[in-house]
Amino acid sequence: MEKIINEENQGQSIALDKITGNTRKLYIESYGCAMNFSDSEVVASILSKEGFDTTQILEEADLVLVNTCSIREKAELTVRKRLEKFNAVKKTRPHMKVGVLGCMAERLKSKFLEEEKIVDMVVGPDAYKDLPNLIQEIDEGRDAVNVILSKEETYGDISPVRLQSNGVSAFVSITRGCDNMCTFCVVPFTRGRERSREPQSILKEIQDLHDKNFKEITLLGQNVDSYLWYGGGLKKEFEKATDMQKATAVNFSTLLDMVAKKFPKMRIRFSTSNPQDMTLDVIETVAKHKNICNHIHLPVQSGSNRILKEMNRLHTIEEYIALIDNIRRILPDCAISQDMISGFPTETEEDHQATLDVLKRVQYDFGYMYSYSERPGTMAARKLEDDVPEEVKKRRLAEIIAVQRENGHIKTRQHLGKIEEVLIEGSSKKSDQDWMGRNSQNAVVIFAKGNYNIGDLVRVKITDCTSATLLGEAIELADN
Repeated sequence: MEKIINEENQGQSIALDKITGNTRKLYIESYGCAMNFSDSEVVASILSKEGFDTTQILEEADLVLVNTCSIREKAELTVRKRLEKFNAVKKTRPHMKVGVLGCMAERLKSKFLEEEKIVDMVVGPDAYKDLPNLIQEIDEGRDAVNVILSKEETYGDISPVRLQSNGVSAFVSITRGCDNMCTFCVVPFTRGRERSREPQSILKEIQDLHDKNFKEITLLGQNVDSYLWYGGGLKKEFEKATDMQKATAVNFSTLLDMVAKKFPKMRIRFSTSNPQDMTLDVIETVAKHKNICNHIHLPVQSGSNRILKEMNRLHTIEEYIALIDNIRRILPDCAISQDMISGFPTETEEDHQATLDVLKRVQYDFGYMYSYSERPGTMAARKLEDDVPEEVKKRRLAEIIAVQRENGHIKTRQHLGKIEEVLIEGSSKKSDQDWMGRNSQNAVVIFAKGNYNIGDLVRVKITDCTSATLLGEAIELADN
């Protein structure tokens, strides 16, 4: 799951092993990006020490939390419907408390608490350590709110519990916030300025996952390529660092190298990359280590330089293509995926055609494509009129998806006849006789179960494919 929205995971509730002595029940749902799901793991860890066991039965909960997203209007509408449901249950369980976490919490705090009175507690993404105090407030009958954005908080000292985990792969957060003020995006306003997590705390968390027999980790951030640790503080204040801090600073390629060397038996992924921040040393580090997967998620958003400028994307399409060419030169087998927005304000048919041209030129392995949805509080909402008619947005999006589907089929066919290492994640959704796993390029591979188990790395010969899925025959366990 990338920074983008994974529709299959939306609204998942979580269940953890019970802890002796815990008497209260927590029901928590997550919406939005991988960062939100990772944050829910932090929240569950904090509350497990405050006497809460998780439940997947809403009607027995003492505390209901929904971790929210503001990226798209659909996510906000879904959360509002869920809050209505929670409040209906609350009528039969008057002691039950409801709280909103995450990006919507920060953006709609007064609306939720004062105007609509549909929640008891509002907690922003940087305030989860304050949850014990906030819960005490609502237990005593007062509304509670903390949406203060932090310059330092990275939750590096909290070992997240693993929610809905397959026991095979896990997210490890390395940065919080974002400094790239894309005009369509609310993240800098809801998650604050960018700061990086101390490298040793990252290595410690991965060591814990390794010791628990996890096989794969994804280094996670809104923009992993701009990771920069120089002793703490915001990235934008690095220029004020001492000479010693600058000399001993750790950037993303160095962190990636450290992780790959320390955990040679674990597969490593990272997401999300940003074209303006990705450097050749990152690509070269991926090429140097067999255990770093050959997949880079590199959002482009539009093929038009004019629209990229309106979006405040700090790269041109020519620079983007040059980066793609370098990735393909250094990593010939690397899969590349994209984010794309259709119908951004002022987008013309010529701009749209430029996007289609980029799709055909790059031939992405897969992508995440949406029509533009105006988000309150963003620069685009303040400065640009949402002037592309909805039917035009939908038609352009359909054309983008059609090209991507065609490209996807071209890319999956290139795997035919190859023997690839596949990490088994679980049973296939279509048949419990088959395993589902992913290869290095992040493509889903389905093959008969045989004598293999979840967490095995298996050499699989690819025999058939659809536009998005590979089918194969297991040969043997891989060396790793």
